[in-house]
Amino acid sequence: MAGQDDHPVLRDMPVGIEATGMRREFDSMGEVEVPADRYWGAQTQRSLQHFSIGRDRMPVELYRAYGVVKKACALVNREIGGLPGWKADAIIRAADEAIDGKLDAHFPLFVWQTGSGTQSNMNINEVLSNRAIQLLGGELGSQKPIGPNDDVNKSQSSNDSFPAAMHVATVELIDSRLLPELDRLAACIERKAEGWMGVVKTGRTHLQDAVPLSVGQEWSGWAAQLRAAQKEIERSREGLYELALGGTAVGTGLNAPKGFSEQVAKQIAALTGKPFVTAPNKFMAQGSLDAMVRASAALRGLAVALMKIANDMRWLASGPRCGLGELKLPDNEPGSSIMPGKVNPTQCEAIVMIAIQVIGEDNTVAFAGSQGNFELNAMRPIIINNVLHGATILADGMEKFRTYSVEGTELNRDAIDASIGRSLMLVTALAPHIGYQNAAHIAEDAAATGDTLRDAALRSGKIDADTFDRIVVPADMIGHGVAGA
Repeated sequence: MAGQDDHPVLRDMPVGIEATGMRREFDSMGEVEVPADRYWGAQTQRSLQHFSIGRDRMPVELYRAYGVVKKACALVNREIGGLPGWKADAIIRAADEAIDGKLDAHFPLFVWQTGSGTQSNMNINEVLSNRAIQLLGGELGSQKPIGPNDDVNKSQSSNDSFPAAMHVATVELIDSRLLPELDRLAACIERKAEGWMGVVKTGRTHLQDAVPLSVGQEWSGWAAQLRAAQKEIERSREGLYELALGGTAVGTGLNAPKGFSEQVAKQIAALTGKPFVTAPNKFMAQGSLDAMVRASAALRGLAVALMKIANDMRWLASGPRCGLGELKLPDNEPGSSIMPGKVNPTQCEAIVMIAIQVIGEDNTVAFAGSQGNFELNAMRPIIINNVLHGATILADGMEKFRTYSVEGTELNRDAIDASIGRSLMLVTALAPHIGYQNAAHIAEDAAATGDTLRDAALRSGKIDADTFDRIVVPADMIGHGVAGA
């Protein structure tokens, strides 16, 4: 390897370390043995020893976002002269590999670690340092010529870089997976609603028969729920666009050059194509995680809407002969190991379980968000883990729900028509003509005798057949469109 003053040459080398056994790494507390085929260093290994709790690993999406943060910082440090160009270039090359997921196997830490995220920050610092050293032909673990603290972490702290990575990861997942799947599901339901706008069915309130509406109107309500949830999720990104970077340890910006926060936010915006900016108040950005709490609440709102839709669909599809049976859901797989021919609304059930999980995770996020103390909220790993997990299962669940349930759902017109023909709440149309009390007595008589509403009405003597047939027309009772229904 050339000397440090000779500007060592950046090499083209595939990711990976061909070594077995252990090698020695060091930090301020001394030496630690680490697996020789891993890029991480002493602080990562200490965390693995001290915090091997459960099976919950920090999500790889966070580390890929951290790659963006580290690349942006290296770019700015190169530009302002904080790092020599050759050092910055090596860090940038390694960061690009992290962004592309090529270094995922080298980020092993558990969620249950230091609440500031320091160990995850040092994990990526060490990995990028050793990878950069390798690309420059140096000795792994030497911290020369690229140090994890002095070079990769230059002008940063875990306290400002970790929340920045949280925001980048969350925005990226929302934009790349969650919102597209939400839009596709809402559009699919909207198409179904448009096609079924003229199909009259029995309405239900309190799980009891109510006045008619159309199938399309019912489905339009579901679509509107999803569109409202979509707007809230989009709105929740506004706080996530503000980055804590530049605040360093407590928000004062100690050891970061003047203007660093603005420049690094500008670089992250350029790298991601998202409107990231520096947080106007770094004390809020580091002492709280309110933006993440609001994003989680928006996910909860989507979960609530999805649960309503999935429950309605599976109840409307109950049967096939002894339930409501108005909807026919796709037959995807056998539903029972003992009852031959049984098929269950499994996609709806999965959505309900996902919604329950996300609502529970949001409670956790809100509680953790309330635990900021003085200049730091030290509940960061649990918050980012829950938010990214919730967004992921919502996106995946909506894709499967749309593909394997909503798109293939059909109407059982026989059940729908039979139900509307038996409805006693059609009597509501008579109330303006014969009065509420008289109409109520007709419905009560029909319910008690089992007669049709028409027979009970004629027997009451309050209305004649022609008038009844002119007034009690289900298709005339559903309004004049979605907005006025």
